[in-house]
Amino acid sequence: MAVSIRDYQIATDQYNLYDVTFYTDQIHTVLTYSPSPVEQWLAETYQFHHRNRSDRPSTVGLDVEWRPNFSRFIDNPIATLQLCIGNRCLVFQILHSQFIPQSLAKFLWNQNGDFVFVGVGIANDVAKLWRDYGLSVGNTVDLRSLAVEKSNGGPYQNAGLKQLTWEILGREIEKPKSITLSGWDSIWLTPCQVLYACLDAFVSCEIGNFLFCCD
Repeated sequence: MAVSIRDYQIATDQYNLYDVTFYTDQIHTVLTYSPSPVEQWLAETYQFHHRNRSDRPSTVGLDVEWRPNFSRFIDNPIATLQLCIGNRCLVFQILHSQFIPQSLAKFLWNQNGDFVFVGVGIANDVAKLWRDYGLSVGNTVDLRSLAVEKSNGGPYQNAGLKQLTWEILGREIEKPKSITLSGWDSIWLTPCQVLYACLDAFVSCEIGNFLFCCD
C-alpha cells in the first residue's frame, strides 16, 4: 500500500503520535492542541537543523487547514498548522490551544534565516496566519513559482500540490473533497484528516528539497 497511517494510541490528552507511510517514506507525526508538545517538537527541529546544516536553510513544508467557508459572510479561523522537516511532522490544532508558544512565533519569524518555509499558495496561508493569530512567517517560497523558475518557464503557474507531487516527485497523492471540506475545527481529528494534513506538509517539503537542489 502506497499510503497508510498507524496510531500509537498514546495515553495522554496532550498529544497523539502517528507513523504515516507514503510509498517508501515513513513520517513521524505529532498531533496536538497543547503548547508543550509543540515546544518539544521545535527543540528537536533545531537539533535536526544543526545536525544537517548545509550552505542553505533547512526546508520546512508549511500548510494550514480550517473549516470551509460556505458563505462569503463567514471567515473561519485556521484550525490546524502543519509543519514538516525531513520525516518529522507537526499537526498543531492551534484553534484549540490555550496559548501559542513563544517558541513557535520565534521559529516562524525565522530571524536568523535558518529555515525556508515552502508550500503551494503559501502567501495566502501566511497572510491568514497573521490575520487570525498575529503570527509572522519569514523566508517563504511558493512551490509553483519555484517550479516555474527551475523548469525555465514550465507550465506550473496554476499547478496544485497534487499535480506538482506527480510531475516532480513521480508520486500520487489523493486529495478527496470529503476530507478537504471536512470539519477541521473538531478537537478530535480522524486518522484520515491527520493523514491528509501530514502529507500536504511532507510532500511540500520534499518538492522544495528537490527543486532547491536542481541547477
